[in-house]
Amino acid sequence: MDEPSYSVLSPEPIRATIEQLRDRIRERFPESGLSRVAAELATVAEQNDVVLAQLQKPIWWLRALTGTALLALLTFSGWVLFSLARTADTRNIGLADLLQAIEAALNELIFLALAVFFLTSLEVRFKRRKALRMLHRFRSMAHIVDMHQLTKDPEHALHSVPRTASSPVRLLNRTELTRYLEYSSELLALVSKLAALHAQDLQDTVVLAAVTDVESLTADLSRKVWQKITILDITAVTAEEIS
Repeated sequence: MDEPSYSVLSPEPIRATIEQLRDRIRERFPESGLSRVAAELATVAEQNDVVLAQLQKPIWWLRALTGTALLALLTFSGWVLFSLARTADTRNIGLADLLQAIEAALNELIFLALAVFFLTSLEVRFKRRKALRMLHRFRSMAHIVDMHQLTKDPEHALHSVPRTASSPVRLLNRTELTRYLEYSSELLALVSKLAALHAQDLQDTVVLAAVTDVESLTADLSRKVWQKITILDITAVTAEEIS
């Protein structure tokens, strides 16, 4: 049995943690929107595993096409060199005609070289588009988590605040609100971990920048959540000291 690696992120433990968090939220807040977000994240984690497996596999048909183009470039280059050498030996061609032949050959070589370069980068482009589509979904889910904790104001759990006609429904006490916010922070951290998986195998600057953006976003949103948790914790300690 292989020993687990502690220097590489693995999708399976992350997905298992998300599923466990989904169950924890469902058991404590069964009808909450946050439980549905956690269930959606578990589904997205499964889809992300499929995408990661696709990104790790080479696109063989594209590599075969690239190899064929490269072989054509090398073959044509050899033919050009052979033709020029034979023409130079026979000396039956004028300088102007020779230069014209060289120019035409160079144009063909440049065209084939550009085709090879394009095909070489095409696999990276395909995988980049697939990864960016998944990372965009992670970014959206992070904002959805933030929307669900947006109205969870510690002030309403600590004091009786007069309601207005447009006030959201707030039914959580201080302990429940703290746990709700902790769950929100955990969801944001797991979204970040799902995004980080794309930075391990796909060494593309565009993808790495997108992963960094998701990590920065989730860190900033989590910092807002922990500010609320800190307020609740400080108030709880103060209340115990007074009593």
